[in-house]
Amino acid sequence: MEHFTRVRIPDLMQRKAAGRKIAMLTAYDATMARLLDRAGIDILLVGDSLGMVIQGYDTTIPVTLDAMVHHARAVANGAKRALVVADLPFLTYQVSDAEAIRNAGRLIQDGGAAAVKMEGGAPVARVAAKMVEAGIPVMGHIGLTPQAVHRLGGFRIAGKTEPEAEQLLEDAKVLEAAGVFAIVLELMPAGVAARITAELKIPTIGIGAGAGCDGQVLVSYDAFGMFDGFAPKFVKQYANLGEQVVAAAQAYAEDVRGGRFPAEEHTVSVKPK
Repeated sequence: MEHFTRVRIPDLMQRKAAGRKIAMLTAYDATMARLLDRAGIDILLVGDSLGMVIQGYDTTIPVTLDAMVHHARAVANGAKRALVVADLPFLTYQVSDAEAIRNAGRLIQDGGAAAVKMEGGAPVARVAAKMVEAGIPVMGHIGLTPQAVHRLGGFRIAGKTEPEAEQLLEDAKVLEAAGVFAIVLELMPAGVAARITAELKIPTIGIGAGAGCDGQVLVSYDAFGMFDGFAPKFVKQYANLGEQVVAAAQAYAEDVRGGRFPAEEHTVSVKPK
């Protein structure tokens, strides 16, 4: 059955050609990966968003390659069907081509990811092409690029002017020519994202970029109500698991303090020999 067949990169191209949408969510551990796998999610992104939702930073910039390898391995251990893509963190692909290939290789070889994702347009196209030549599948990411938050002056919408929109389209085409297999389009006008999607042969994955993309991605902690920080306007919350966890933890604490847990059925008893 298709639902239990491992998702491969060529499958994504086939889905774009057939007009079938791609579902992508972030995952950071094996347990969540197994659950999202069971739900039929196509791509699991081990995002450097873990810096914010797991590690408690204000941005993704402090995330290290070692942290990404650690979490990628956990997700890869839990995912049996979904395609696992891992983010290359800040300054792991900008210093030199050789270092970038080595770092990407760690996410594949040590982290168990099937592909890597890197932020940026034309300026990173050359190194993306080098990675592809080395046998490393690469997903692009343009629009709002969180690793450039300080240069951009915050988390701002990309492509609001015609020159900016044209630059995004050019970036997407250059990345496609470099050999990336898909591109994340983040926080841009829906019309701009739809135009890019129509002009590319490779799939686009939108986040805050409208319904015209070939697929969508959300940070799972946002989608499931597990992150109590800022939630972008484009996020749809499908559950409020954070409040459920708080309520469950309170019930547990009350049972412990009231002597109701552990009850007899939760106690191991050993019969004398």
